[in-house]
Order: sequence, then C-alpha cells, then structure tokens
Amino acid sequence: MKSPLMGSDTTYDVLGIGFGPSNLALAIAIDEHNANLAADRRTNALFLERQPRFGWHRGMLIDDATMQVSFLKDLVTLRNPASDFSFLCFLRERGRLIDFLNQKTLFPLRVEFHEYFEWAAERVRHLVAYDSEVTAIDPVRDDTGTVTHFEVVSRDPERPDRHITHRARDISVAVGLEPHVPPGVELSERIWHNSQLLPRVTELAASGAPVRRAVVLGAGQSAAETVDFLHRSFPEAEVCAVFAKYGYTPADDSPFANRIFDPEAVDVYFGAPSEVKQSLFDYHRSTNYSVVDMELIESLYATAYQEKVTGRERLRFLNVSRIRDVLQRGDGPLDVSVEFLPTGDQQVLEADVLVHATGYRPRDLTALLGEAAKVCLRDDGDAIRVARDHRVETAPDVTAGIYLQGSTEHTHGLTSTLLSTTAIRAGEIHRSLLARRTASV
Repeated sequence: MKSPLMGSDTTYDVLGIGFGPSNLALAIAIDEHNANLAADRRTNALFLERQPRFGWHRGMLIDDATMQVSFLKDLVTLRNPASDFSFLCFLRERGRLIDFLNQKTLFPLRVEFHEYFEWAAERVRHLVAYDSEVTAIDPVRDDTGTVTHFEVVSRDPERPDRHITHRARDISVAVGLEPHVPPGVELSERIWHNSQLLPRVTELAASGAPVRRAVVLGAGQSAAETVDFLHRSFPEAEVCAVFAKYGYTPADDSPFANRIFDPEAVDVYFGAPSEVKQSLFDYHRSTNYSVVDMELIESLYATAYQEKVTGRERLRFLNVSRIRDVLQRGDGPLDVSVEFLPTGDQQVLEADVLVHATGYRPRDLTALLGEAAKVCLRDDGDAIRVARDHRVETAPDVTAGIYLQGSTEHTHGLTSTLLSTTAIRAGEIHRSLLARRTASV
C-alpha cells in the first residue's frame, strides 16, 4: 500500500510518534470520529512508526503464553463498547467467537491478541507511515514568537538517506519502553535480553550448535516465561534461573488490588500529594513489577520436583543470588560467576546462553523530544509536568500540544505503561484534541 505521507505543506491536527497499542487506540478513536463528518471537519492525523510493520513485543510471543489483562481491556471497549474494532468483533470476523467463548476465559493467548492488534492496525493503515523513524522535533514560532506548531522530521520510508518534514498542531508521543540490562552488559550472540528470545532461539536451533546450559537472570513474569520456554525448547539442556529473591513472587491480581487499574484510580492518583502517590505505587507494585502468575509458578515448581523424583534435574533455581561476572571464551561458552548472597560463596557456570530478563525502562524523552523538550515545564524532581488530559504542561508562549502516552507513572500511576486503560486514555486525548481545535477556531 502506498504511504499516506503528504507533502511538506500539509499541517496535521495531530501527528503520532510511534504506533504501538497506545497510538493505535488513538488512531481508531480519530477514525471512528471522522467516519460521519464532512471532509473539512475531520481530524487530519498521521502516525509515524520506525518499524516496517506493526509489532508489539514480537520476541516474547511464546505460543502458549496468555495475556495478563482481560480481553475487555482491548483497544476500544472501555471507551466505546459498540465499536466494531473490539476484540470480540475481531473474533467474529475470524470465525472464532464461539470457540473462544467456550474456553470460559478472560485471557486470550498473547499471539492471538497480537493478531487482533495487527487486524486493527491494518484497518487504519491509511493513517500510518511505517519505516519512518523520527529524528527531530522542532518548535515552530509565528510572528509573535508563539509556538503554534511542531515540525517533526522522519526518515523517508522510500529513501532512508533522505528526510521528510511534517508540521502538526499537536503531537502524541507513544514510543513505548526500551529493554534494560545491568550497567556494563553488552548483548551478543550468546548474551541476550529476553525481548530477543524467539528470534534468538530460532537462530540457535537452526545453527545446530549444542546448548548444554542456559542461564536466565530475573524474577518477573518474562523471566519465568523465558525459563519455561528454554527448558522446553532445549530438552537436553540445563536451565538455571538466577534471582535475588527466595522464590518467584505471585502477582496480586485480586479484585480489590486490581482497582488500581480502574479509570477512576487515575483521577485519585493524579490529584494526590506526591507522598501519597509514592505510597500507592509502593503498595501496589506487586500487581505488575517483578511478579509472576501463580499458574506459571506452580507449573515450574512441579516440573522441578518431577525432575528431582526422576533423578534428572535440568531445571535449577539459584535463589538469593546474583551474577557477579561474565567472561566470554572467544567464540566459545560463557563463564558466569554466580554469588550466593547470604554467604558470598561463588560458583562458575559454563553457559552457552545468558538471558537478561531484567525488564524495560522508559525511553529518554528529553533526547526524543530534542528542541521541543525545551518548552516543557518540569517539577521539583525534574520530571516533565503532565496535565490530567495527558498533555505536557508547556511555557506560556506555547499553544501547540505534546501528549504523552507512557512515561507518566509519576503523574498518572501504574497504568501509564500498561494496556489496562489504553482505550480510556485514547478517548481522553481525543476529546482534548477536539476541544483545543474548537477553542482555536
């Protein structure tokens, strides 16, 4: 399909940077709104995505892994239950609606939910330019010195050595998180982050190289899934899980705790004093951070116990431990030094693979926004100030808007980086965009 990019004389009402689930949900809200309007009243939008096609955590789309949020928290349902962009409408179109319902579950397979995202993304393809990495965002001032627009520079998808400049009244930044590894770690053919898991395992299996031992660092859901997947993928290998805890911690998905993800909880969090925000975050970390679904915990424990009974222990848990050093023997295996924290004793594991399942962190917004970062106001902790409608608070001489989807845990709470309120947030941003557009007329 031809790219939707227009000429440099086009001024967009909103330009999205990144096209993961968050900006996809916003694109759907805009597309649904535009459907019943005359051309001159429609919101003129474009979304730029550096990937060649839609993709969401492709490296962890393990075939039997399930979502950790209900399918009702899809791209649209909490905003518009009648939308035909819902997960249920996707299932109906695919001919799987009844089959899915017969499972009596709220949690689809992750690969199926990704298929749903791809289906939705294709339906708003006319609003997206793929292979368009953003390289600069510059404020544009009018004759009075007011910043009325932003110029967003991206690589030309047809000629990557050239750039295209887009002008927009507002921008929506939704670039997601980036993989995090401990300081000093350099990824290689034998040292991975778990975000690379599936392609790396496929390459390793195709190479025919023996895998005698794999080591996984981390104690969260992704770490446990990685341990389980490697254990099943390499039936002759020993898989060692290394973490500082005594054991995996179960995720708190109880009904009352899950209310921290309710839309109303965002209002409460946003209006709370900073010390209350921190308390809420600390109290409810166990709903999302460094925790594992109980079903997976029990499955791993049962596997380890079964192996102990049969006398062939391939699954090992090195708890209360950390990795102290990693040495690479040329092109050969790794020497991974693991310290048992209570005593300081160390053992060296010869490993063919070391996987860091050490989570993700927000991208550096200052670097991403570039010159535009200079018009953003900051709080006492030097974090960007964000209003309830997800719009960055800017200097008085700025009328152009920057909306953030993600990187707002300090203002909007735990749901900032999760799918739980994606549809609601898209609706809030869309309403804010429309209100600002009406006010400027």
